[in-house]
Amino acid sequence: MRPRYTLFFTIGLILFIVLVNNEQEKPVKKTIPDSAYASMLIPAVDDKGDGIITNLTVQVKQGEGRSLVDINDLFFWVDVQNSIRTAKDVAQKFTDAELQNYDIIYSIIANASAVEGPSAGAAIAIATITALENKTLRHDVLITGTIEPDGSIGKVGDVAQKAAAAKSLNATLFLVPSGQSVSAEIGYEKACKIYFASKICSSQWRTKSIDLEKTIGISVVEVKDISEAMTYMVVQ
Repeated sequence: MRPRYTLFFTIGLILFIVLVNNEQEKPVKKTIPDSAYASMLIPAVDDKGDGIITNLTVQVKQGEGRSLVDINDLFFWVDVQNSIRTAKDVAQKFTDAELQNYDIIYSIIANASAVEGPSAGAAIAIATITALENKTLRHDVLITGTIEPDGSIGKVGDVAQKAAAAKSLNATLFLVPSGQSVSAEIGYEKACKIYFASKICSSQWRTKSIDLEKTIGISVVEVKDISEAMTYMVVQ
């Protein structure tokens, strides 16, 4: 073989090897099921401070990369928008799914006029991941917590009321953010003392700690991020 042809052959072989290696190194995006759907019950608190249960459904279908929200008369639109936006971003990173050709439809139904929005963030992220990965959720495990951009689960308020709502559904496990298995509740306390013939009373707000497991009677586990929460909430 002539030197010039040998050189061309060598260059061609090198280019071929480089192209093959590049193809092999390309990350493989996960395939989204044609019928992607998930449903989850989420404990919340209404405008009266009572624990209630909301119903969340997540549906993924071919579309234009939109997030669509169907809310049944709930006054927490901005909070939910922010939670859904963050939850969707976290779910996309967690699953490595390409969503530009898919719409995700979120439906939230509750028998109340107002619900705290951010505390549903972790649940929304988990439901979205479950739909994208075509997995099955355990409906005897409920969760409360905000969702942060890095996938960590942030603290929320009214944990005791939400635990009681979960208990009312016969849930076997309630997941809470780190440090919130013992809830700090503020109560109004009245104290009276007798001075001679007069009775003088005073009132003040006091903070007391409530152990959720002992007080509510439901198993409670603290979770720090979405990965940890998924191990409890998804049917293995």
